[in-house]
Amino acid sequence: MKLLGYLLLFATALQAQNFELRVQAKTLIPGKKIYLEYVNEQGKVVKVDSATPSAEQKVSFKGQVKDQGAFYLVNFFDTPKPQKVLVILEGGETIDVEADGVNDEEGKSNFTLKGDYPNVKFMLELMAISKEMEKKVRKWNQEIQVDPKQEKRIQAEFTQAQAASTAKIKELIPQMGSHLVALWATNFLPAEKEMASLEDIANRLAKARPNHPQVKQFVANLQRLQGVNEGAMAPEINLATPEGPNLALSSLRGKYVLIDFWASWCGPCRRENPNVVKTYAAYKDKGFEIYGVSLDQDREAWLKAIEKDQLVWKHVSDLKYWSSAGAQAYQVNSIPQTFLLDKEGRILAKGLRGAALDQYLAQLFKDK
Repeated sequence: MKLLGYLLLFATALQAQNFELRVQAKTLIPGKKIYLEYVNEQGKVVKVDSATPSAEQKVSFKGQVKDQGAFYLVNFFDTPKPQKVLVILEGGETIDVEADGVNDEEGKSNFTLKGDYPNVKFMLELMAISKEMEKKVRKWNQEIQVDPKQEKRIQAEFTQAQAASTAKIKELIPQMGSHLVALWATNFLPAEKEMASLEDIANRLAKARPNHPQVKQFVANLQRLQGVNEGAMAPEINLATPEGPNLALSSLRGKYVLIDFWASWCGPCRRENPNVVKTYAAYKDKGFEIYGVSLDQDREAWLKAIEKDQLVWKHVSDLKYWSSAGAQAYQVNSIPQTFLLDKEGRILAKGLRGAALDQYLAQLFKDK
């Protein structure tokens, strides 16, 4: 009886770790499969399963969750620019994923997740807050194009809306408990302003999941980020430019340099870019330079974003996503993120964007 009891407990534990993803693509690519990918603590994506869609355009993935909770991507057809849907699994879930299956000309696509689980619920709420902000930004950009004189008013409204958006996210985080969606939520919090919130998340997850690889990586990154303080010498970055050769950050000594961590796939970064373009135009002839470090994986997408957003400053990338050597050196775990350096390469300020960056530079260059 004891042996039977142990076997039953073991079987129950295994069942609790199982998951099922029921996936449907609205559009198929003939001869192509849909893939399930696992994202490790370094941000590396590894294919773990694949399936050919049925006549009903459906596939199903079943298995046991890695690490007692992990981040997965449903990769539709593994094209050069595939639609990928993030799913956070901790075991015991049956989740329905319905997606367009392909991106439109602008690289956008839609999807839905259905499943009564905390990771799904809060992930969708976070995305809704982000989309609401994106809608406002599109409206403001259109207004500025029609009447540039409205820029000051719009910048004030943007700052207020951004603060309200962050407040909504912070209200949700305590409800997430130790679910991994809390770790994902950190991507929506600017580290320079919300360090206390990030520390709270790190402490909570470290206590509940002390050996989880993603949690351990986040805690370590946060500790190192706290070490990249104002007044410290900026760590070196030496990565490839769009033209090919490497460009070392230290080669820009003698100028005030803004290190701008961004990516073509980062909505908040792209929304911020018009502000950065104007700032650069205003101060580039006064000894100011920008060193853009992209967390892209797709070289073509990186170059296209530079051209489309008219980013005429210095750019580098190793195309390693969150494993970028630059991001690792500065412990960047959310973007956009900036570091302003003085002429000797010391960190003057962190996290300056929009009006805050303009005000800081105006003071810095007022006598120059």
